Amino acid sequence: MSLRYFCLCTIVSVGLAPAQQPVSFALTGPWDVEVVVPGGPRQTLRVAPPVMLTVVAERHAPLPVFNPKAGGWVKGAQLAGVKAQETTSPHLLEAASFVLRDGAAVDAAVFTRGVDYEVDLDWGTFGRVAGSRIQPDQAVFVSYRHAQMRLDAVVLTGDGKVTLRQGEPRAAAPAAPRVSAGERHLGNIYLPGFISKLETEHLFPVLESAYPESAISETATVSRLKKRLESGETLRILAWGDSVTDATYLADRETSRWQTQFVERLRKRYPRANIELLTQAWGGRNTGSYLAEPPGSPHNYKETVLAVKPDLIISEFVNDASLQPAQVEERYSKLLADFQAIHAEWIILTPHYVRPDWMNLTREREIDNDPRPYVEGLRQFAAKHDVGLADASLRYGRLWRQGVPHSTLLLNAINHPDARGMGLFADALMALFP
Repeated sequence: MSLRYFCLCTIVSVGLAPAQQPVSFALTGPWDVEVVVPGGPRQTLRVAPPVMLTVVAERHAPLPVFNPKAGGWVKGAQLAGVKAQETTSPHLLEAASFVLRDGAAVDAAVFTRGVDYEVDLDWGTFGRVAGSRIQPDQAVFVSYRHAQMRLDAVVLTGDGKVTLRQGEPRAAAPAAPRVSAGERHLGNIYLPGFISKLETEHLFPVLESAYPESAISETATVSRLKKRLESGETLRILAWGDSVTDATYLADRETSRWQTQFVERLRKRYPRANIELLTQAWGGRNTGSYLAEPPGSPHNYKETVLAVKPDLIISEFVNDASLQPAQVEERYSKLLADFQAIHAEWIILTPHYVRPDWMNLTREREIDNDPRPYVEGLRQFAAKHDVGLADASLRYGRLWRQGVPHSTLLLNAINHPDARGMGLFADALMALFP
């Protein structure tokens, strides 16, 4: 029995109205998807299965000591085939294929796991252990097999044909092929690694062309900020956060960071605005880390946040996501009191979606509602204290409706959004300033 999914799709062309009739996707075989366009073509598309790539004698020198207490992606040397940005992508390595030798030749001596080296087979990292035959400065050679991710686009061409365009396989953040003006993007097929057949969770029809904007009640915070923007009075904005705010991992960091995108848009909306943008960010840390730093530290809270006397603080801390609502109320109430004492306004950004398994999600479809208690805690806190809330989480939660698996925006396959993901933060902030 086939499963059928419907989507309202748009034509990718300026000035064209959204299509009113749904298009259906149906699984008709392990690798077959039937696409039906009402009043148009019916086409069954064959999706190319993922392939396992073989790597022979990949050289690593020197081999670091394996650290079992570190995160999986930094326990040791990283296999090039599964390397994302600064991390590796989990679950792409074929565990049984991993072989470590002391030379590039196929008859070179094989090292023994647990005796000479240890490996994290989920994350594709490995290193030598105490008593190993591998010397500290010795080159080693590893052979293995691995999968890649891929995002294929289903497109209705300008001449009325349904076609499947295969995306470029990558270890992380696979991009869908380009859809040209005058074509209709019907959806995407997501291959998250090596799979034996297509499942429902791999189908991403385009249900909506963009996030459905709605009116947001204006808080006192936003009212005061709008007056400053309209008058031309100086507005000093401090973007305060973790690695997502720092964004040193972005090649085009100076133009793509969420705070830069937001300020540029704000200046266009308010031509008289006089905005000064500052950033204070600390990768891998959270608000508690800042509060615990001693005087003189590069990230001491009082010296680097309060002392710069911002007019507006915008906070982004996905690393606070372990907090429960009661903990949000306790900690963020202290922050609010401190900000009020220096007469600073505050807008809180809800966090983006990260790796599905880190959010206790088993799929990337039907995930509109963020399951993290922290996010609910932020919403409750902002409503209770009349603090500005830019709800980026809502926008990430609906990406699947736009045919986009949210993990394809994560450059490190964990929690670092690309420029498109940064734009969603800017979208959420601009929604407060209609």
